[in-house]
Amino acid sequence: MQIAVVNYHAGNTKSVLNALHRVGANPVLTEDPALITTAAGVILPGQGEASHAMQQLRESGLVEALLGLRQPVLGICIGQQLFCERSEEGGSEEGDTTCLGIFPKAEVRHFNAVSSDPNLKVPHMGWNTLHQLRSPLFRGVAEGAYAYFVHSYCVLPTQDTCAVCEYGGVRFSAAMQRGNFYATQFHPEKSGAVGEQMICNFLSLCHD
Repeated sequence: MQIAVVNYHAGNTKSVLNALHRVGANPVLTEDPALITTAAGVILPGQGEASHAMQQLRESGLVEALLGLRQPVLGICIGQQLFCERSEEGGSEEGDTTCLGIFPKAEVRHFNAVSSDPNLKVPHMGWNTLHQLRSPLFRGVAEGAYAYFVHSYCVLPTQDTCAVCEYGGVRFSAAMQRGNFYATQFHPEKSGAVGEQMICNFLSLCHD
């Protein structure tokens, strides 16, 4: 079973590949739409800036490939944000960055724009708890489990939110799901045993 890790020149792909190898998966880092389309599962990881990431996806011809996927897909960190309709990050004078739109009505906001705490430290970085878990990704994961976050932008809860977290008085989407598209704002590959369980759960979905 081959897992395609989408290479769109964003950071953090190495740690995702290492995490997949640790659980016995067969990942391949690729920007080939044909390979991505035929893989058993697809992961869109990354750390970076939204408008640049979307530009990379468009220039690589990956937008159409991603939107047409029917197998399980997992977005990590900026991957979750790119699944939303739009992001404040990197927006031009004409408006925000247009993203993939997989999660309708989901908007990516800067913490300072949604928090009432003027002294809030951004980015939100470190371990925080997960609540209201309701996805196959969380099989075997306890309510209140800790996961590792590094982000300055967040998605406020929508109908597709399947786990929440709170930081600076802001309740945001720690994870989201719509159909075969799953996403986490935190980094499963850096979240110890909890993250490893989630990666194994995603691989199980790819087997189904």
